[in-house]
Amino acid sequence: MVPMEFLRSSGVLLHPTSLASNGGIGDLGPAAHDFVHFLAAARQHIWQVLPLSPTGYGNSPYAASSAFAGNPYLISLEYLADWGWIAHDRISDLPGPTSNVDFDLVESRKLPLLHEAAANFLDRAPHDPALAQQWAAFESFCTAESSWLVDYAYFAVLRRQFNTGAWTAWPEPLRRRRPAALAQFAHEHGRALAIEQILQFAFSQQWNALRELAARSAIRILGDVAIFVNMDSADVWVHPELFELDADLQPIRVAGVPPDYFSATGQRWGNPLYRWDVLEADGFNWWIARIRRACALYDIVRLDHFRGFEAYWAIPASEETAVKGEWIKAPGQDLFEALEAELGPLPLVAEDLGLITPQVEALRSGLGLPTMRVMQFGFSNKGAHPHLPHLYTPGTVAYTGTHDNDTTQGWWRTASKAERAAVEAYVGPVHDRPVWPLIRALNASVAELAIVPAQDLLELDSSARMNTPAVPSGNWSWRAPAGSFTPALAERLAALVAVTDREYDPLGEVDAADESSSVSGNGG
Repeated sequence: MVPMEFLRSSGVLLHPTSLASNGGIGDLGPAAHDFVHFLAAARQHIWQVLPLSPTGYGNSPYAASSAFAGNPYLISLEYLADWGWIAHDRISDLPGPTSNVDFDLVESRKLPLLHEAAANFLDRAPHDPALAQQWAAFESFCTAESSWLVDYAYFAVLRRQFNTGAWTAWPEPLRRRRPAALAQFAHEHGRALAIEQILQFAFSQQWNALRELAARSAIRILGDVAIFVNMDSADVWVHPELFELDADLQPIRVAGVPPDYFSATGQRWGNPLYRWDVLEADGFNWWIARIRRACALYDIVRLDHFRGFEAYWAIPASEETAVKGEWIKAPGQDLFEALEAELGPLPLVAEDLGLITPQVEALRSGLGLPTMRVMQFGFSNKGAHPHLPHLYTPGTVAYTGTHDNDTTQGWWRTASKAERAAVEAYVGPVHDRPVWPLIRALNASVAELAIVPAQDLLELDSSARMNTPAVPSGNWSWRAPAGSFTPALAERLAALVAVTDREYDPLGEVDAADESSSVSGNGG
């Protein structure tokens, strides 16, 4: 593959759900636009987000109901009201930001209003001159995204209709997608199917507007693609032949990782495994479509669990833990060659944390993909020192921590005496506040991208942790307090950018992109 050039810069990891918006979770509305302005004032050039897909059980963005759709929960009702889809007074009593994300509130209060707004658009737009331009854009959107949009709409409405939580429990003709059954369902539920497509259009419009705002300040969106898809997803329902399912459409083996730093019994994720031979025989078309979609959403794409493209941990579906699995080879090189042949040079980053073998490293380096480093990992022993800044190489995306780590302040409070001593030997006395000394060390490194979770910018403790791997509940619920991203914080970050040379001229970036295929603009 032709490696992409990543301009030296810094950024912030913050999933949109963590913004201080009304209605239960952060969304793509005013708070998101304010955050872009904060990043611009702070001279940051990367905003990293987690997968934007509709969430399934446990509200995890890594257990999505579609690998292609956007999460309707992220749609801003304020902007729908500005568009004329719903009256402002209908949303005026929507609860404001609370201390934590409240998905139940979204389900009970916000989602009915989203459906109401979409229904209003469906009824009015074909006949209202004020909405004529949006209606034409909607029709174009449906044509452009037809490869996944109609099937996702079926899936979303069917899940709500049967309230089962799993498509494998639907009536047999529907779970096996018999044409007559789908046609009858469309006849009976055509309005609901149209509303789901309208919501996807609204998500697309609002996300594109946010990206355009970011692009004007040379802020690139770094987005995440989970390697596996959820069993309870439109992807598996529509393409069961691509996954290791038995005759009754149940998983034969599932994904996970063996015992590691996070869990003594490993992590049994439960995702169905791919039939890579079937995918390869079809020219990897499903994966090509998936990465094309990711490049339409993001400027830079982080491939979660990159090591799974070289070999993956296969667990018999009957096992309750991940202990009894085996490593199975994956067609990594062939897949990425097919992606590049179809899509051209791709702005990819490899999440290569965990058990990384020489074969995985050879695949990553051969593809020219940047590696990841996490400072929190670097202080445990000498073998962990590659995670410390003095051993970074230019082709690195470096973090103080990720969404799977404790916050740096929380980690410090549980760190061993030896780890604390190592931190202070590295950055000097921290007086129980290690976060900003580590942020400074990260930014001063040669890593091309230096990214800090928003929780670390705010020096928050473990109560602000986003996710604890192998713990099934209580995750994804952190929300930044309103007013967190202040001018003083932006000024502090901007000063660090200046002294560590992580600033660049946006016009110069465009010129560099034209000449060297640097990651910029809208990606893909």
